[in-house]
Amino acid sequence: MQRFMDENFLLRTETAKQLFAACKDEPIFDWHCHLSPKEIYENKTPADLTALWLAGDHYKWRAMRSIGISENYITGDATAYEKFEAWAGAMPYLIGNPLYHWTHLELQRYFGIYEPLSARTGKEIWDRSKTLIDGGGFEPRSLIEKSNVVCVATTDDPADSLEYHQLLAADKTFKCKVIPAFRPDKAIHIEQPAFAPWLGDLAARVGDPVDSYAALKAALTARMDFFQNMGCRASDQSLGVIPCAEATAAELETIFRKGANGDPLTAHEIAQYQTDILRFLGREYHAHGFAMELHIGALRNNNTAMFRRLGADAGFDSMDDLPTARGLSRLLDALAADGTLPQTILFTLNPIANYMLGSMIGNFQNDDAASKLQFGSAWWFNDNIDGMRAQMQALMNLGVISKFVGMVTDSRSFLSYPRHEYFRRILCALLGDLVENGEYPADLDALAEIVQGVAYRNAKAYFSLDI
Repeated sequence: MQRFMDENFLLRTETAKQLFAACKDEPIFDWHCHLSPKEIYENKTPADLTALWLAGDHYKWRAMRSIGISENYITGDATAYEKFEAWAGAMPYLIGNPLYHWTHLELQRYFGIYEPLSARTGKEIWDRSKTLIDGGGFEPRSLIEKSNVVCVATTDDPADSLEYHQLLAADKTFKCKVIPAFRPDKAIHIEQPAFAPWLGDLAARVGDPVDSYAALKAALTARMDFFQNMGCRASDQSLGVIPCAEATAAELETIFRKGANGDPLTAHEIAQYQTDILRFLGREYHAHGFAMELHIGALRNNNTAMFRRLGADAGFDSMDDLPTARGLSRLLDALAADGTLPQTILFTLNPIANYMLGSMIGNFQNDDAASKLQFGSAWWFNDNIDGMRAQMQALMNLGVISKFVGMVTDSRSFLSYPRHEYFRRILCALLGDLVENGEYPADLDALAEIVQGVAYRNAKAYFSLDI
């Protein structure tokens, strides 16, 4: 029987072990995350494991609710230790859940703690970790550098000032590059109540009124110029489905004014607006050299009562099952037709779409870049052993995994970087199985090049990372 999460964790074959040895020390380029540049700049020492682990982590919150833990110990006013104690008590029940593996990888890699966390061991682990935290070395920058992260791309609204990116860029003592990524969700989602007040924020940022659809486009372009000057390499947009509904310029102006006034919009009007603005954004991304990330298939804020109580990103989102292939095809085709299709990375929250996306990317590949269109890594509810294997298996079956840009943390936690190790182990196990089954030769030089590429080097080349 293999020891619990030892050095050969998930590596069942000798080939897998050799491949992991070849890629485990590759740097990390965290090209999609939700870390706070303000927190990175301020670099404050966290209070304890609760601050590092449980504050804002809706993955853990969902699991604790499913076990039956009171909300008081999740988002309520229980003490930091009481919340940690509740999480420790939950651990043994999470057999098979990636949270179990992530938690113990983080304990091992950052704290040197190899005992399984439980109600029985919780107090000792709390005390040991608290002593280490109080001793220093757990500030955001320390954790980033300790994790061998060479670049972080945060997620930033067009109206953001990027002041902390500017401060970090000027600070030559921090080795890791921190760059913005352009996230125009508030511009896309005209149907949401936040749209109208956000237009005021954008107008204040650009110094001109945003009182027409043309003015909105001009403001977004101006902000892309600024983001580009700050080192931006990517954009990101989250959509339940990809719309496809044509509209005239006059219709789009009318729809924009209704949204700006907070007037109700029909589903067809929303689709018309989103179809046009996504095409506009794609063209501008091509002009600015931004990769276009599309995160597709989230059904957000399902629990209205809890949304009113806690707001968004509190653990009440799930997968959507609405069709999106035709709208996605029309969007990519419209951009390809006039030569303005940017590098594009397609993520699906619903694994039903794995083969749809895996086949879609092959429609638009060209010699602009190796695998110009990418099938993004297993995301959110798929960020687990089965989900990662399924995504990579679909990519192998339909495309070229050797040019895959690999893993993203998609995280708000500075302790989340062992997820890259988790991914690399799963990748090496998957490829190792092919060798051991006689499906690929035991050419360790070729295989090492592949796993090193997927771990880091492909993403560095794809995003033209200068480091």
